[in-house]
Amino acid sequence: MGWEADSSDRLKPFGNLERQQSDGSGLINQACGIRPGMERLSLTLVLCAATVLAALTPLGIAAAATPAADEWSIGPVIRGRNYSVGMPRTLAPEPDGSSFHFPYPSRSAGHVHAVTVPVHSLAGAKRITLTYRIDAAPGVRFYGQENGGPGWLSLFIQQRGDNWSAKGRYATYRWYSPDERIETLKRGVHTVSVELDEEWNAVVAWKRSANPAAFEAALANAGNIGLVFGSTSGLGHGVYATGPAKFTILDFRVD
Repeated sequence: MGWEADSSDRLKPFGNLERQQSDGSGLINQACGIRPGMERLSLTLVLCAATVLAALTPLGIAAAATPAADEWSIGPVIRGRNYSVGMPRTLAPEPDGSSFHFPYPSRSAGHVHAVTVPVHSLAGAKRITLTYRIDAAPGVRFYGQENGGPGWLSLFIQQRGDNWSAKGRYATYRWYSPDERIETLKRGVHTVSVELDEEWNAVVAWKRSANPAAFEAALANAGNIGLVFGSTSGLGHGVYATGPAKFTILDFRVD
């Protein structure tokens, strides 16, 4: 299921305008000044309505609320194999968000790699913001499952059609947070917000500024976004905890 605005969503690109009918006509009526009884639209009003719809389409994910727990996927699943070992396939609903528990106390218990949600496009978007909470005892630590390095979190963008090879054109189908925006995992509430004109990292060495066309293509054709966990051996290569720890997504939005 894609992450799209529905009748309950607040439409961020239009300030405090809200959908008032399930087919979206209430939004168009407000934006274009269409009053009750004006069923026969003039050409001007028709063009206005078309403009509103065109604006909403590429920014559909920006218009949506934080995804529900069952819209998130824990993976990645590649050729039938889920690389997040010992993990459920989706998040659990919480009163204040959506959560999962880190595998613990060692690599043999499992590891979490990626938590993603499908999208249609990031064309026209400006930034991705994640607010999350880690509940754990003070002594709990997080480590990369490959090399035991410090556990990190990165935001993540994946272009549709990625074959996971990171070779040829697919070398720029996955993008990760700029170096200075990578988060070291620790207990507490944290917010990471990354502008889409910052220096994102491609899966194979590229920086956004070195290949801006490839980055723009990934935004326009985005298929999944979210967050990944890893360490110095790879940003999405998985982490585990040394003790019980719960990760809760409190807010996730694209503006």
